[in-house]
Amino acid sequence: MTTFITDLFTSIFTPGPTPTLLVATNVSFAALQLVFLFLLILTSSIHFVVLSFLCAGLWWSINWFASELETAKRFEKAREEKGKVEEHSNEDDGDDGDDEEPRRPRRERTADDSGTETEGREERVSPVGDRRRLHVGTTLQPEDAEGEIRKRRSLGSSTGDLSTDSEWDKVEEADTQR
Repeated sequence: MTTFITDLFTSIFTPGPTPTLLVATNVSFAALQLVFLFLLILTSSIHFVVLSFLCAGLWWSINWFASELETAKRFEKAREEKGKVEEHSNEDDGDDGDDEEPRRPRRERTADDSGTETEGREERVSPVGDRRRLHVGTTLQPEDAEGEIRKRRSLGSSTGDLSTDSEWDKVEEADTQR
């Protein structure tokens, strides 16, 4: 039992599903299923049936994933062994492999690769009344604003159309006239 706990503790830090970790997972899920069965008998609540199905689905998916990882490892190991055998057979034949096409290296993905095809520049009809054509580019400046700098209207220098201060002044004037 102490070796199992020691193996379980070390398997936590080992990448991939280890046999000790899978045994502990299966025992834990089996115990959880027994608890749900006991609570179902004790309370007759449908909730424990639903929880049991959810638990079973998760239990199955963890075991499926572990088996898929194991299959992938075996496939990789077989491919590596096959590649080593082919290397040794090519060296023995004296064949330098010039008659075969060399494999191209994979192209590195850049930040510009999004996996979708888009048009870079496109002409579209503007929804404004004069129906100008707009060019979609990398900047968001209007076509007629080439280098022109306009001063923004500040909120503090408004004439009172955005503020209610002038309205309060009118109320105070009306109070003083009474």
